[in-house]
Amino acid sequence: MRAAVVRAFGAPPEWSEWPEPTAGPHQTVVTVTAAAVSPVVRGRASGTHYSLRPELPFVAGVDGVGRTPDGQRVYFILPPPPQGALAERVAVDDDHLLPLPDDLDDGTAAAAAIPGMSCWLPLTRRVGWTAGMSVLVNGATGAAGGTAVQVARHLGAAHVVATGRDPARLAELSGLGADRVISVADPGPSFQAAVRAAVGEYGIGVVLDYLWGPSAAAIVAAIGAPDPPRGPRTVRFVHIGGASGDTIVLPGAPLRGSGLEILGSGFGSSPAAEVRAAIDEFLRAYHRAGFRIRLAERPIATIAASWSAPPDDRRPVYRIAGAGGAATT
Repeated sequence: MRAAVVRAFGAPPEWSEWPEPTAGPHQTVVTVTAAAVSPVVRGRASGTHYSLRPELPFVAGVDGVGRTPDGQRVYFILPPPPQGALAERVAVDDDHLLPLPDDLDDGTAAAAAIPGMSCWLPLTRRVGWTAGMSVLVNGATGAAGGTAVQVARHLGAAHVVATGRDPARLAELSGLGADRVISVADPGPSFQAAVRAAVGEYGIGVVLDYLWGPSAAAIVAAIGAPDPPRGPRTVRFVHIGGASGDTIVLPGAPLRGSGLEILGSGFGSSPAAEVRAAIDEFLRAYHRAGFRIRLAERPIATIAASWSAPPDDRRPVYRIAGAGGAATT
């Protein structure tokens, strides 16, 4: 069979021959129809992601959609290395398989699952969520951040504030549920002042951070500034992604002068069963809630050439021939 094989960290995967998978105890071989490329996938392929640095060579991809031998359509996650989701077939632990709702097509499920989990998991299980809380999404112009705006509103957020770099995408976020958008093109004093005003007006109780870096530091400073703006005593800042860098300068005063709590959400910070449950709940709610995600579907044979395409707010999804035909799109 063929798979997207990573032979050198930082190099594009090659669509090339790879050994046929064999199911071990409590595993199922899935014929893959679609798999997405998320920041996790890119991070592992570059050898830099915190969750795992697989031994070379290995197959790229952490999750996808496919068919079991009995024809059931499933979402799967975290096949054991050196296997990966971007392959014609993959052996997956049975407890890492989720039946897909009939109303959700393969490409959308593959694109939306990780972005949905990234916000559904912390909001429903980590922050003590109650309907009526207000949320700030830092980095809402990407696929995951845009999903977070929608999920927060669906779960009953009173107000949603969204930050991002892309002016055109920022302008679209009000249609997804954002009450206010703030440009993070320059995360300096004006950005901090705008965040501080939003915290005061809306009483932000949760920050979902997909950027880290300077904008995250500015938000922390805004929340913990002297004479804190009106708002709840506790603000839970959830670090999810590091699109702007992996480090920040974090003074102690904002933590001492506010009810700010900083926590992380990702692979390793929650039990695997909670991660799977969050994905399942999100996918089942997808059409009922009217969620939307933009995706760029591509043939898997083009992965080496398209791997380094400039990123935008569309989640790349590769179509993989399986079960005698092309993936559902």
